[in-house]
Amino acid sequence: MSDAAELKGKKGLRRLINALGYSRDGIAAAWRNEAAFRQEILLTAIALPLAFYLGKTGVERALMIGSVILILIVEILNSAVEAVVDKASPEKSELAKRAKDMGSAAVLLSLINAAAIWACLLWG
Repeated sequence: MSDAAELKGKKGLRRLINALGYSRDGIAAAWRNEAAFRQEILLTAIALPLAFYLGKTGVERALMIGSVILILIVEILNSAVEAVVDKASPEKSELAKRAKDMGSAAVLLSLINAAAIWACLLWG
């Protein structure tokens, strides 16, 4: 039985525990296999304490922290898209290239978003 089928058959606390395990596995896979994710974790380790120190209000801190966490989320989604594309289309394909380029663009936009939020809050 696949992991997804096992998860769907579970209810309540067991389902939540299984889902948390799959999430842990996904983060671990991103850490092991994606250099960009490891770099962004380093950025996060620096940015989170800075957000608590530099943010003047709870809303400012939340915006700063949320913008950095969003980078990690988008990077994991991009990595997932790349893995699926590589599995489905190992040969060169214009559609595969487009999917990968769009994922990369999403990561870039999340980085620009974070930089803009931090700039607005710190110098606005």
